Amino acid sequence: MRTLIFSTKWQKRDLIFFSVAILCLTPIISSPIALLLGLVLVILGLVPEQIKLHLITKKLLSYSIIGLGFGINLDQAIEVSQNGIGLIMTSIFSTLVIGWILTRFIHMDKKTGYLIASGTAICGGSAIAAVAPAIEAEEDQTSLALATVFTLNSVALFLFPFIGHLLAMSQHAFGVWCAIAIHDTSSVVGAASAYGQEALVTATTLKLARALWIIPVAFISALLFKGKSKKVTIPFFIFFYCIAILFAHFVPHFHALYQSIFMVSKQTLVLCLFLIGAGITINKIKEAGAKPLILGVVLWGIIGTSSLTYIQLFM
Repeated sequence: MRTLIFSTKWQKRDLIFFSVAILCLTPIISSPIALLLGLVLVILGLVPEQIKLHLITKKLLSYSIIGLGFGINLDQAIEVSQNGIGLIMTSIFSTLVIGWILTRFIHMDKKTGYLIASGTAICGGSAIAAVAPAIEAEEDQTSLALATVFTLNSVALFLFPFIGHLLAMSQHAFGVWCAIAIHDTSSVVGAASAYGQEALVTATTLKLARALWIIPVAFISALLFKGKSKKVTIPFFIFFYCIAILFAHFVPHFHALYQSIFMVSKQTLVLCLFLIGAGITINKIKEAGAKPLILGVVLWGIIGTSSLTYIQLFM
């Protein structure tokens, strides 16, 4: 009898979770709402424990980003990247240097601090995942960095569109700001998507141009920490994203199909935000501790305000 009751509860939990997940694939649910729904379900204990959310989200995010490539105009992508390359390079290296200094100042573990700085400078969890093996970081150091960056990503998804509307930022300016100042690609796309179509295109293009710096930064990091392992995890979805853009540009005959792929990919990203929200737990936030969170907030504040000031004055 007890087994039957437990089985029924388990089935109801699964039904609720998958029903909400399917709902996130419809235009009814926006990116911020999807994240919030994920948080609510995990708090209520309605997230199936047997599902490996991290692995599913990672794959879905990669496929979605590749799909977005079919909706990116190549000429526009080149123009956006050229206009923002100086800002990207400046923000990456200044963030890494400031992060190194602050880590020493607050007497924090240097590898954890460096991982947080790398995630802030480039693209959040992807950068941390690539840099961690290069500097031979321990599992707990990587987890602390991921928890810190992930917490700030959740805040950015709601905060950035609010600030953008408050300052009456243009679609282009907001897209550039998202690409520079928000960590993970999922949150960049989520915030930009909530702001508008042009902001989404600009943010996605610049963000992935910024993400390409994972490769040189990971190699440089391995040399700085002089680790024995020089293994670097390369985010191959970036290259497939570029291939999708090129294919759509040089084979323009299937424009309607490309737009359909783009729209499906855009909505799949909303599902990714739901899964990310469902993966957050109070324990993950507590694990970040005071110092990592302080470092993450200060770095984020510096890159966010400085890039916003530059964009407002010169763009």
